[in-house]
Amino acid sequence: MEGFRYLDGVASLRFSEAACTGCGMCEQVCPHRVFAVARGKARILDKDLCMECGSCATNCPAGAISVRPGVGCATAIMKGWLSGSEEKT
Repeated sequence: MEGFRYLDGVASLRFSEAACTGCGMCEQVCPHRVFAVARGKARILDKDLCMECGSCATNCPAGAISVRPGVGCATAIMKGWLSGSEEKT
């Protein structure tokens, strides 16, 4: 899924820098490299790369990340693949 981008400005991803402990789990689990950790804190590199899979929020031990999985692009793609209405690449 090289070059994948979500629709600009609509991802449900939310991040609290104050709550972040800099553990790096978000950076490790994000399939689209939305996060980077530097100087003890994560930051969002490009929110519009988020496909709302929920991996970051599920794996954040500090609860610094929230996302509404199942409402965005990832769900649409998976439903399309399962129903046969979207071509698999």
